[in-house]
Amino acid sequence: MNSVTSSRTAREPGRSSLSKIAAFAAFVALFVQACYGVHARPQDLITGVHGMADIISRATPPDFSQFGPSLQPIMETIDLAVFGTVLGIVLAFPLALLAASNVSPARPLYFLARAIIGVTRSVPDLVWALLFVTAVGLGAFPGALALGVHSVGMLGRLFSEVIEDMDMGPVEALTLTGASRLQVFTHAVVPGVLPTLLGISLYRFDENLRSSLVLGFVGAGGIGFMLLTAMNLFQYQTVSYLLIVTFVLVAVAERGSAFLRSRVQ
Repeated sequence: MNSVTSSRTAREPGRSSLSKIAAFAAFVALFVQACYGVHARPQDLITGVHGMADIISRATPPDFSQFGPSLQPIMETIDLAVFGTVLGIVLAFPLALLAASNVSPARPLYFLARAIIGVTRSVPDLVWALLFVTAVGLGAFPGALALGVHSVGMLGRLFSEVIEDMDMGPVEALTLTGASRLQVFTHAVVPGVLPTLLGISLYRFDENLRSSLVLGFVGAGGIGFMLLTAMNLFQYQTVSYLLIVTFVLVAVAERGSAFLRSRVQ
């Protein structure tokens, strides 16, 4: 009996090593296929380094005289992120309650909420922006709507997962005492998940701030639109200034979000 057990124990490390080698080989094969699929040509980076150096030289020094004209686009970019995040939170939270299997009141509502979250998440915010631009015209409003709708999908999924993983002890205890569904929600569900949901929402604000820059490329306003205009006019010094502004905005947003997360968690 001991010999059989020892032989099995001896074979298990061998099988584990073979599975690791097979997994590594599959990863290498996948990466090689990806290189072939994107037509990767590392040598082009070497031959094209002079062109990149020329653009960088023409982009220095940054044109800080654009500070005044860029103030309104900067505020517009921040407003896009704020509006999109708040709209996403307001719409995503009730959907998340319906999409969480442990608190959803009915299975049809569960599947409907999951479907809405899936659709809004699977369509990129850039596509949403193009759709809203055709509906309401150019400007910041279609960009804000695009960020809000896409945030519904991302936040809805994360919110529902947090609710599903919450401690159900307080919920069951209040239910046994005869508390109403509203009382269970306000006294057990919300206190149990609120700090985590706030942290996720702050992370989403960071993402929306970055996305708002890209949405400007399709006419949604903000720094992105100003950056696209400068690039089309070959105003590389203005481009470098706007990139610096973008870096500062993202850095400040990240530090502010980290501080707020540390306060609520």
